[in-house]
Amino acid sequence: MSAREKQYVPIGPDDSIATAFSRRVALSPDAVAYREFDAASQSWKAFTWAETARMVGRVRAGLAAEGLAPGERVAIMLRNGKEWVWFDQAAFAHGLVTVPVYVDDRPDNIAYCLNDAGVKLLVLEGEEALKRLAEVRAAMPGLARIVAVKDVAGADAAVRSLSGWLPAEPDAGAPAEVAGSALATIVYTSGTTGRPKGVMLSHRNMLQNVLSGLGGIDVFTSDVFLSFLPLSHMFERTVGYYLTMVSGSEVAFARSIPQLAEDFRTVRPTAIVSVPRIYERLHAAIHAQLEEASAGKRRLFEFARRTGWDLFEWRQGRGAWKASFLLWPLLRALVASKLLARLGGRLRIAVSGGAALNPQIARTFIGLGLPIVQGYGLTEASPVVSVNRLEKNDPASIGAVLPGIEVAIGENGALLVRGPNVMMGYWNHPEATAKVLSADGWLDTGDQARIQDGLLYITGRLKEIIVMANGEKVPPVDMELAIQLDPLLEQALVVGEGKPYLGALVALNMEEWCKVAESAGLPADPHGEARERAEKLVLSRIAKQVHAFPGYAQVRRVALLPEKWTVDNGMLTPTLKPKRAKILERYRDQMAQIYRGHGA
Repeated sequence: MSAREKQYVPIGPDDSIATAFSRRVALSPDAVAYREFDAASQSWKAFTWAETARMVGRVRAGLAAEGLAPGERVAIMLRNGKEWVWFDQAAFAHGLVTVPVYVDDRPDNIAYCLNDAGVKLLVLEGEEALKRLAEVRAAMPGLARIVAVKDVAGADAAVRSLSGWLPAEPDAGAPAEVAGSALATIVYTSGTTGRPKGVMLSHRNMLQNVLSGLGGIDVFTSDVFLSFLPLSHMFERTVGYYLTMVSGSEVAFARSIPQLAEDFRTVRPTAIVSVPRIYERLHAAIHAQLEEASAGKRRLFEFARRTGWDLFEWRQGRGAWKASFLLWPLLRALVASKLLARLGGRLRIAVSGGAALNPQIARTFIGLGLPIVQGYGLTEASPVVSVNRLEKNDPASIGAVLPGIEVAIGENGALLVRGPNVMMGYWNHPEATAKVLSADGWLDTGDQARIQDGLLYITGRLKEIIVMANGEKVPPVDMELAIQLDPLLEQALVVGEGKPYLGALVALNMEEWCKVAESAGLPADPHGEARERAEKLVLSRIAKQVHAFPGYAQVRRVALLPEKWTVDNGMLTPTLKPKRAKILERYRDQMAQIYRGHGA
């Protein structure tokens, strides 16, 4: 099999995901499907498609023994791994509906989602997950069975360890006859503005999105994906799981985010999908190292980055040839290759999605030879709508619309999407469905966009625009992305709705603060007696980051927060997006401080 061979399984509009999986197993039974780190042997272990299919059959037999009827819901609350695939595919083969749950979500939110979906069976990791759910178990009376992947004590009759629950022999029958239009999964949105809503996606929605993706970007049997974005996130699930199943590519499941750097070097992936936060962390780490480096090394880095970027622009047909390009092989060896080696040295494509990628970060990485392409999507669209191509890549855009998907620009510049990937609607929420999904199938994304030269550009978010007292409109997310490029300013929320000027709530990177404070002669505690001096210093650094924004879009006051926002304290969604309303409610006193004397 050649390194560039494609071997896509055929997919029809009425096929189910279980049917697609069966075809993949039949087409390449002995090829490696998944790779996972085995703690006992301290090595990476490979699993073929045939081995995966046998385990899927055993889990399917276990689900059948539970007496679950087609259409009933089972929830998966697992970290990325082979068991996620087993339960997902077994449920589909049995005609069930899967409900992914974030492992790190708050217990009350998990209970809400499971109750709302009417989940009958939940699979989770082990004792730790059970302890986290203990406080809400009584609030989930419809949950009849919990299966723990790791062995747990059997004090609760409803809880079974996988080793004891799993039948010895697989259900080897053909998958249940399920139409492509049938409900396959209920995926709960992040809930940045209230309770999560369950997005209903059919088998056709997800498989047609896979086919659209493969129509936009080539994927080969030799590709190796490193999976670290949670499979509960539709971006990873569609691109890093269903697409690889259709293309026959290998997936290696990363151990954890703290071990990600080592996994990159060991697995040496050729493709990844990620949210911008991973690139932001890597960018911050690079710049933290540069601050410790000599002036000469900093100048060399900047020259390499700028030369690489100019070379990229020339190759894209947007820039002129420069004599400095002749130095690129040397610059690549001295500077760029070190970054690429951190990521395994084989990456041919890195897709960024789930949120906006700061163009400055994209310029840095592309300039150093990392082939990042930004895409766009939302859960309600299964989720990918558009993506840049390697041969036509503008990091400021969200790319070209995928084949088979339509877009239109509606009222107030609203981006509308229509196609076989668009959701069936929101579970138990017909009113909410009617607000975003028209009778003729157009989905209102809530984002504003423009189309230029065949590429889509996001220009704003209809619900995330700050209207100041003077009527000026400010996109807070764009400003926050710029502010957070400073490694000191780890989290930032721009505020100013109805106010005479903008402010910012900021959580500092305390490790960076200690360095900055020492050089500035400030105490290590930025919240104590020297708070005003600390805020003045932070404000000056924010000003540098947002200098390119209009004069009215400058931050005038800042409040330093005593803690970072996390999923556990309810300030972040499981996909690490800030819950703006919750943050503003929690930090009312700090808001009052920012606008003291201005009617706050």
